[in-house]
This record gives sequence, structure tokens and C-alpha cells, in this order.
Amino acid sequence: MNAEQQLITAFYSNFQKGDWKAMLDCYHEEVFFYDPVFESLEGVKVRAMWEMLVSNAGDLKLSFEKVEGADGYGSCEWTAVYTFTLTGRKVINKVRAHFYISEGKIAEHQDDFSLWKWSAQAFGLRGLLLGWSSALQQRVRGKARNNLERFMAAKKY
Repeated sequence: MNAEQQLITAFYSNFQKGDWKAMLDCYHEEVFFYDPVFESLEGVKVRAMWEMLVSNAGDLKLSFEKVEGADGYGSCEWTAVYTFTLTGRKVINKVRAHFYISEGKIAEHQDDFSLWKWSAQAFGLRGLLLGWSSALQQRVRGKARNNLERFMAAKKY
């Protein structure tokens, strides 16, 4: 296993254990993150997002596989299974992650998944019928961003 694969494996192994502090040790100080829900986050906001998500993940089960890496780049596939607290519905989110690694740390992290498929699971029929729409997607993004801002204010980030 090369350095990129070891770093990605460490990140997700700590994620499985719910150890957000150790996850953050894998990140470069000026990390950039993107996913379909939070969209673009940098630095301290990325750190706060993982603390918030992992700290509030009551029944999260996480698996990862296909860890690849070379020449400062890496990728893997990971699956999160959890109960979406707003609706009490079970979600199985399959994600493809891409990384750029600099100075032995993750400098860029992009998670790709279908927000429509996620919405169908999280919101049921409403998500299935409207999860493709920009209106529902923007509501999901707005709620996630508001939750992050409130979390950061409460934790005095």
C-alpha cells in the first residue's frame, strides 16, 4: 500500500470509528471539500462539517473499498448507512471520493453521489418525485449550510 492509499485508508478507518479528530489529522490545513449537499467548503468549515456530521451520527455504519492512489491523487468508494433524523428514514448513500494529496495530507476532497437518489431515500415519495428539482436540492443545501453555521457558532469556530 502506497502513501496515498495509506492516508485514504486512515481517513475512512477513523470515520468508521467515529473519530472525527483523527479524520481531520489527515487533512491539509487549507483543505478544499466539495459534495452535492454542502457544495464548496474550505479549511475550518470542512473541519466543522465533519465534526458535526460524525458527532451527530447515531447509527452510522460505514464501509469503504477500492482505495487507489498514486502521484498525489487518490480515490475510493464508500457507503454510509444511517437513519436520516429529520424523517426517520433509512439512507444508504453510495459515494465515489476523489482526492488530491499535498505534503502528505488531503488537500482536496470531492465526494460524488446522486442527490436525487439520496433525496428519494431520505424523503420518500416526495424526494423521489421532486429530488431532481433545483427547488428541493436548494432546500436541502440551505438546511445543511444553516445547520453548519449554527454548529460553528455554538462551538465558537
